[in-house]
Amino acid sequence: MTTANASHHRPGPELTPREIVAALDRYIIGQKDAKRAVAVALRNRWRRQQLDEDLRDEVMPKNIIMIGPTGVGKTEIARRLANLARAPFLKVEASKFTEVGYVGRDVESMVRDLVELGINLVKAEHEERVESQAREVAEERILDKLEASIPEREPLDNSHVDKGTFIVGHDGIVQSSDDAPKNRRELLRQRLRNGDFDDRYIEVELTDSQNPVIEVFSGQQGMEEMDLGSVFGDIFPKRKKVKRVKVEDAMNALVKEEASRLIDMDQIQREAVKRTQRSGIIFLDEIDKIAGRESKQGPDVSREGVQRDLLPIVEGSSVTTKYGVVKTDHILFIAAGAFHLSKPSDLIPELQGRFPIRVELKSLTEHDFQRILTEPQNSLTRQYVALMNTEGIEVTFDDDAIETLAEMAFRVNDTLENIGARRLHTIMEKVFEALSFEAPDRDNGQFRISSDYVRQRLDGILEDEDLSRYIL
Repeated sequence: MTTANASHHRPGPELTPREIVAALDRYIIGQKDAKRAVAVALRNRWRRQQLDEDLRDEVMPKNIIMIGPTGVGKTEIARRLANLARAPFLKVEASKFTEVGYVGRDVESMVRDLVELGINLVKAEHEERVESQAREVAEERILDKLEASIPEREPLDNSHVDKGTFIVGHDGIVQSSDDAPKNRRELLRQRLRNGDFDDRYIEVELTDSQNPVIEVFSGQQGMEEMDLGSVFGDIFPKRKKVKRVKVEDAMNALVKEEASRLIDMDQIQREAVKRTQRSGIIFLDEIDKIAGRESKQGPDVSREGVQRDLLPIVEGSSVTTKYGVVKTDHILFIAAGAFHLSKPSDLIPELQGRFPIRVELKSLTEHDFQRILTEPQNSLTRQYVALMNTEGIEVTFDDDAIETLAEMAFRVNDTLENIGARRLHTIMEKVFEALSFEAPDRDNGQFRISSDYVRQRLDGILEDEDLSRYIL
């Protein structure tokens, strides 16, 4: 595929629709229509940013409903899309929310969760920018500890005769003076960077991130909008803890701590709120579970109520979070559902109108299963080969074995419940069950998965229909 690596040529938000589809093709087989729809939606986010400010606010996101059976790639498309966009992305199940007055989560909580993800995303970017600076400071702190803990040795020869000299480390490593750094600290620095001290234990003082008062209050209802860290930060200053850890772990902890000092959290919060409002994506899974008009009684009583609670969020409203007010007008909503027992027209008209783009994902064919097993970068066959390789076993797949795996997955989906590509996971696990168990005790070597071996592992289960319902 010629454009598959095009995503490396320019940063995420500037990808063209063709490049977005090509990047999705590396992980998801088929579903061309759905990929094109989300690619255009993502590109429109970037196009909107190029407009004049007065027009920019008028361009609303084109929300999408993806319709199709389970296991055909709906969630995976949305997840990979968020990675490409470098945008805050939240996946929630619509069935988790219930109408106010019933047990369930408040719909506004998904916006608060999205902002938290935005904070983490922007914070990670800022920490990455200052990492080299933070590493230098952390290195100096560790060198101070190493210098104090490694005693200096007396010179071996006190004579004044000019001889070739050598530096002998505390552990006996000899280094010629011609190649040696000018002083002891530089020698320690060089050896620290080489990893010579990674397993040595030192004592370092680290900031204790946990505050018992905040922990007690943070679980209380209604506290999620408050920034408890800032409320109690001055009253209960951050405590220091001396920990005895390996140098390698100390370096990671100190780099993280120093990076936190170098970044401006107020700026991060402002940027995260802005990015959440401008390019956040919320994936509403199982939207079909809340489709349907008001039911008479019982557990489905709040279906239409949930839709009405979701409506203002999708339409555009202001949600109070502990980082300030977040407007949802330009957040992209991607909804997905199998719609086995209902159809999109069962949603209330106002909510339907907020999802103008509808894409139907196709059921997977036997040929699709073959491609899923071999083509994606994270294909199941590659995963199992890598897992067995850790035990010193080199697994190879015959072409006809791949065909048989695909055929059996397709057949089970056809005769039992159609769970899409997830069926391949159960089939593969059953095929590898014996090898996975015996792998540590086997002599290292090769193992060939043939069509006969696949049938031998699965035929008995497939013939017993009652058994296959439970096993596969």
